[in-house]
Amino acid sequence: VQLQASGGGLVQAGGSLRLSCTGSRRTFSNNAMGWFRQAPGKEREFVAAISWRGDTTIYADSVKGRFTVSRDNAKNTVYLQMNTLEPEDTAVYSCAAARGSVSSRDVRDYRYWGQGTLVTVSS
Repeated sequence: VQLQASGGGLVQAGGSLRLSCTGSRRTFSNNAMGWFRQAPGKEREFVAAISWRGDTTIYADSVKGRFTVSRDNAKNTVYLQMNTLEPEDTAVYSCAAARGSVSSRDVRDYRYWGQGTLVTVSS
């Protein structure tokens, strides 16, 4: 089981980035997918999640209206479009596959994790 996240980088405040996370068919099939982030010295926090069918999405209040999560099951890929980035968004972003098809904010509901990709937003 492997998840591979990509798309991180350095961007100025107000800019945009799109993260991608690709995995095996086994990892993606019938599973909701989530994005989490961890800033230096802070605990991991929920960012966004999408159900298996893609018909339900949930977001942390801090990113609502700026970030959009989506998925392409044919490509076993989930995306996180991040707009109007702020320095507070600086963190390592990781994707995860849930234990079921329903999206969740709870880290305990996720069983497969990928390595993170670093997003740095300069002011």
